[in-house]
Amino acid sequence: MLRDAQLAQLPIAEALPRLREALASHGSAVVHAPPGTGKTTLLPLALSGLLADGAPARRVLVAEPRRMAARSAARRMAWLLGEEPGGSVGFTVRGERRVGPATRVEVVTTGVLLQRLQRDQELPGVDVVLMDECHERHLDADTALAFLLDVRATLRPDDLSVIAASATQDSAAWARLLSAPVVRGRGTSHPVEVRYAPPPAGVRPPHGTWVDPALLRHVAATVRRALREVPAGDVLCFLPGVGEIGRVAALLRDVDAQVFPLHGRAPARAQDEVLRGGDSDGSGNGGGRTGRRVILATAVAESSLTVPGVRVVVDAGLAREPRMDHARGLGSLTTVRVSRAGAEQRRGRAGREAPGVAYACWAEAEETGRPREPAPQIAVADLTAFALQAACWGDPEAGRLALLDAPPAGAMSAARETLRAVGALDAAGRVTDRGRRMARIGVHPRLARALLDGAAAVGSELACETVALLSEEPPREYGDDAAEALRR
Repeated sequence: MLRDAQLAQLPIAEALPRLREALASHGSAVVHAPPGTGKTTLLPLALSGLLADGAPARRVLVAEPRRMAARSAARRMAWLLGEEPGGSVGFTVRGERRVGPATRVEVVTTGVLLQRLQRDQELPGVDVVLMDECHERHLDADTALAFLLDVRATLRPDDLSVIAASATQDSAAWARLLSAPVVRGRGTSHPVEVRYAPPPAGVRPPHGTWVDPALLRHVAATVRRALREVPAGDVLCFLPGVGEIGRVAALLRDVDAQVFPLHGRAPARAQDEVLRGGDSDGSGNGGGRTGRRVILATAVAESSLTVPGVRVVVDAGLAREPRMDHARGLGSLTTVRVSRAGAEQRRGRAGREAPGVAYACWAEAEETGRPREPAPQIAVADLTAFALQAACWGDPEAGRLALLDAPPAGAMSAARETLRAVGALDAAGRVTDRGRRMARIGVHPRLARALLDGAAAVGSELACETVALLSEEPPREYGDDAAEALRR
């Protein structure tokens, strides 16, 4: 049962004829449209022939940078078709797969797509790949798109279509990379009033992942102010990480609203509850819910997710980005000021459904001092996993890959040295059999080496549990003792 009324409300529909024309003439396209216009949901359904509009049946793969966004997009598309995920629309993320024999649209994370490309470069059975949220410049996404363009140029020039979708004004660069036209979609955003709420004097800048508690107290106070000054609608508050979400939630225990966390490590059921807006039918219109909500979110809610009911945004002004720690030879997350483009994306969340208000927790004079765009991960992050992927692809120097930004020579040299140390590359820089096994595991090469050696030493179950614990930040209640956390 198609939900035609909801589909008709998606503005990107008017761009469909131009997109089909671009794919027919070039085999690829860049889609530029604001968040909320339907590029993540309507385009895959239309291109797969699931909308009963006479379009031919095709298999469409949608790549999202985050697991939460992949699950949410699949659930939304399935709801528009009157189905559950696993039918015509499915998804595959790390640890969960809901795909059936009738699936024509599959949403995957960019990490899953990389694994599939390494297993079979031709992507058999896939007709269209839509790379969503390209503007976020995640390393896996840049790498997967480069591999796809290589596949199109050498193996499937006539029958594999590639679409890069972006919500920011970087479309010209993507168009040059893909040698493809830009298809622009209209937005339906409402006006958003920006109110600057600078913190009190003496707040110290973030260092590493440490954030001054005084700033978090100010953010909580700004949320309270927003609830007083704006009488209706939910409040979406952006914070840099899970720890900050927990501390601000504690400061808001007594507010007259329901407080929800929204981040990638939250249980799937809790994520779905927030993204449904409290309604029972999955439409996201908030039906059946009473009372206001305060949603404390990381950057996952910037552009790739729709949080219904939001009329107010409170932005702490911080984000977490990966950085290479050259002293230790390891990558880590660090807290940085959100870019102007990121701040604009966040503010736009307040105007998705009606006019809204955005509170910026910094002085207006600081606006121009913020970076214009977030730093592309390939320029600042640990490149060890990227170098291994490139070596497995047959391009150890990554010199032939179609990338918006070339990897820094020093970072690539350090990455290859690490790969030689863990046995993934030989002395000549060629990938070894062990390196190929490590690449298929889907974790950092150091952890992959630990898993392979650890399984032989202590058994595969204990080795897997240990590497799983080390591959992502564990819950804070586990403490800092790795051995004790493993026992728990």
